[in-house]
Amino acid sequence: MSNAGTDGAQERWRALTRLPMILEALTLSEENPVVRRLAQAFGDEFTARERRVGEPAYRSRRLSFVSGGEIMLHDDAVVAVLLRVAPSADASGSVDLSEWMTGTSNDATLDDLKNVLDAAPRFADIGTPYFAIGGGYLRANFRNGQGWKDAGNLLSLTVTVDKPGLACRPEDDECPTCSDLLVRGANDALDVEGTVNSLTTALIAGALTEDTHWVRLADLRPLHDSGLMARVETQLTCTTCRRIICFTLFRDASPAFLYRVMNDAMRHPLEAIPPVEQWGDDDRIAEDRNAMHYVDHEPGAWFLVEQKETLYLDARYVVSSMADDSALIRLDEVELEAYRANGHEYLSRLAGRINQGSPHRDTSEFYPRNLYRSDDAKSYRAAVSTAIVNHTWLARQRAPRAEEEGQ
Repeated sequence: MSNAGTDGAQERWRALTRLPMILEALTLSEENPVVRRLAQAFGDEFTARERRVGEPAYRSRRLSFVSGGEIMLHDDAVVAVLLRVAPSADASGSVDLSEWMTGTSNDATLDDLKNVLDAAPRFADIGTPYFAIGGGYLRANFRNGQGWKDAGNLLSLTVTVDKPGLACRPEDDECPTCSDLLVRGANDALDVEGTVNSLTTALIAGALTEDTHWVRLADLRPLHDSGLMARVETQLTCTTCRRIICFTLFRDASPAFLYRVMNDAMRHPLEAIPPVEQWGDDDRIAEDRNAMHYVDHEPGAWFLVEQKETLYLDARYVVSSMADDSALIRLDEVELEAYRANGHEYLSRLAGRINQGSPHRDTSEFYPRNLYRSDDAKSYRAAVSTAIVNHTWLARQRAPRAEEEGQ
């Protein structure tokens, strides 16, 4: 099959845009002549901002030009170049997009970009369209992550070396919500107590959400101090930039504070969390006594949890060919009696009925019983997640990696 059509399309966008100049600068140092030519194209006036990000830390440097261009570097390697097309509070100007992409304007829609690049957009998530171009990626940033069909919603274009969705956005190094939560102490080392307090304050304020499939932030230091786990990790998601903070304390190494996307964060190893009686204080043990606890499960189908002698069945069900969910049902007296008589087998049959009964529909007998649709749905989901943390598919996937790494 001939590649003439594809090659022709590539030649057109290369001829119609100045994107090759940007692509050539990716991965190079600030002093490289190629990067210097790009900086000159943006003009002489710019401000430079630097910060250390995470631990182990990398140096993030951002050159913001009055013309609306930005060059972003990690440890002196260009990782992204941004063309700002709409002025913002922290930037003094915007580029004339027609000077960088012939046939477009600052009011460009996603279709306009598609026509110039002669390629269909892909989506890293529902609000992040991007194009694969010449060994890099062009990400279109629209107002509120939507509105790409209408003129006037384009905010900026970002050319990156990393595929969108598989790495944190370089722009988020300066996220106003989560970029300053790491606290450093003597010798610029990570201050564990100060960082825990900083994260706790943000969590209480609602700036972060906690992933209950991992160690709770409140339990991080007690578990680490017990020496029972080689690595103890909490994961918190920023409500602004959606980066996941992986804060890890090691038995035999320095602590780590990393920003990750979901695909990377979920791959971190984590051994089974020991019973709270082995590491918690009296208050934490009393709290656990009143919490939900794991009883049994059928992989991929259901979990049975117990709280104060009340049993709850968390049953998976299919919503469509593209989605599924789970319903949380408090077992009634008839179901309890059947469970006592037939155990695991009965729960599998009940979970099958729930799945077939489409509990997401208000016509289902299980719809009004689904506690995940109640006013307390959020707390129920968190309680169940905590109870089954050592028994999920994710826990099974992480455990071998922890053994392989000898941690």
